[in-house]
Amino acid sequence: MIMDENEFWKIIDMFEWKHAGDDVKVLKKAIKYLSKKSNEEIFAFDDILSKLLYDLDGRVYAQNIGEDAYINDETYFSVDEFLYSRCVVVANGKEFYYEVLDNPDSMPEDMEFESLLYLPNEAFEMKNDDEYQYSPKFDYETFSNESKWKD
Repeated sequence: MIMDENEFWKIIDMFEWKHAGDDVKVLKKAIKYLSKKSNEEIFAFDDILSKLLYDLDGRVYAQNIGEDAYINDETYFSVDEFLYSRCVVVANGKEFYYEVLDNPDSMPEDMEFESLLYLPNEAFEMKNDDEYQYSPKFDYETFSNESKWKD
């Protein structure tokens, strides 16, 4: 099976939220599944993840993340916290992702799921017993999607 967005969401749906609070256990099944794919499919998973995170990188989303939401350029704003908040959106599945993409007010507040970023790395390293060196197609770091940060 070729890695496409449907397969990507199938893997996201494997997260075992009954282990919430222990990210390793939450991701274990998904990492194991992805590690059985080809390296190219692992890279494609990372590319899809990077695009989804990139598409949520914008001022209107950052203004809705709770206590440390973006206010203006003069007020402290954690770029990392915003990235990890966007990870929560992806980790909660396709339906929630597209709900938030269309309705930024639906951004989860004061939540993070940084561990999502390491899923492709962990799968690759499990499969190859080698360090992950791939850089995904989209830069998902906060402020990368310049068009969504314009006034």
